[in-house]
Amino acid sequence: MTSTHYLVLSAALFMIGVFGVVTRRNIVIIFMSIELMLNAVNINLIAFSLQWGNSLGQVFTIFVIAVAAAEAAVGLGIILALYRNKETINIDEMNVMKW
Repeated sequence: MTSTHYLVLSAALFMIGVFGVVTRRNIVIIFMSIELMLNAVNINLIAFSLQWGNSLGQVFTIFVIAVAAAEAAVGLGIILALYRNKETINIDEMNVMKW
């Protein structure tokens, strides 16, 4: 497989993630779409790392995975706190941060 295959797969996953963020109103699905976009970036990093014979892309992938795990933990904590206050996970009804 060439790096083009990986880039096409990554672009497809990234576009699915963007579509999920833009069109969905459920905050859990939005977080899952963000995770999908981060995984698309990881595929690109690994593909270019293999193509250039450099392990720097793999190191960055580990950092992206760590950031994604922290984002998921903080995001789920925020979702739980908002659900306890508003009793919904619909993003349109969450206006706690507005003036």
